[in-house]
Amino acid sequence: MHATLPLMRHYGFPAIRRARVETLQVNLGYKCNQSCLHCHVNAGPNRSEMMSRETITDVLAYIDVSGVKRLDLTGGAPELNVHFRELVLRARELGVQVIDRCNLTILEEPGQEGLAEFLAAQRVEVIASLPCYLEENVDRQRGKGVFEASLRAIARLNALGYARGGSGLELSLVYNPQGPSLPPPQAPLEAEYKRVLGTRFGLSFDRLLTLANMPIQRFGSTLVSKGQFNAYMALLHRSHREENLEGVMCRSLVSIDWQGYVYDCDFNQMLELPLALEGRKRVHLSELIGRDLSSNPITVRDHCYGCTAGQGSSCGGALDG
Repeated sequence: MHATLPLMRHYGFPAIRRARVETLQVNLGYKCNQSCLHCHVNAGPNRSEMMSRETITDVLAYIDVSGVKRLDLTGGAPELNVHFRELVLRARELGVQVIDRCNLTILEEPGQEGLAEFLAAQRVEVIASLPCYLEENVDRQRGKGVFEASLRAIARLNALGYARGGSGLELSLVYNPQGPSLPPPQAPLEAEYKRVLGTRFGLSFDRLLTLANMPIQRFGSTLVSKGQFNAYMALLHRSHREENLEGVMCRSLVSIDWQGYVYDCDFNQMLELPLALEGRKRVHLSELIGRDLSSNPITVRDHCYGCTAGQGSSCGGALDG
């Protein structure tokens, strides 16, 4: 694996500061039933890192007093954490919106029986990875058979009411480019996804989120191996739009790793760039309970251009979409 952080010191991303924290994004562990080529987490079946019940207790304590509106659960496959359902139940009792970043195929994994029904019963918003509407492209990026399994999962969610008018059960799909390029405009691509999935397969979803691939970890290492890293970084830099700085996710989100340590975003977490606070080396979530992070400086490096290039990119899709 090629280290990419030392290569990110050329352009100098603009300094930015936080607004109020509205979303707590929690990585429940790096174990996953897939090993995707673009994965910035390096997740896979052989990873063993998992958030403990004690740390989940800290997550719930922070939610209880912080006033955050959303709990965004990610991984790996977050559902593989044995405490996933308990965390969802407790968070919903506290009145926050819960988002499950689901790879779809997890719904068919042994031990996950009833998962789709649980998500629907708890009115969990599902944001699901489907990097293309063509089988060949999806299986190339995510593994053989993933496309067909993903379609079965969407059909199952649709049957439970997801993306059905008036149900209030939201299902979004996520697109990632296949290589070192920026995502196409989100709105027309969403229309094409809906046309193909609806016409060919009778499937529906609410929104398409287009995300840029970050030049870090597995994808970044691939760029280095192919001699494409510098060209991709140059593309991100020259495509930077100053107006996207207001909407980047790190201004209203904090990212928590499986041990409970705090970062400005999931990408910084993977680069081990912790939240900057009073010269501390790293900060645990338990230390932030009752603390306001507004105006706190955000730790930035050149990978941050991935969020401001072109139409912009965040956990909620294009910034100008």
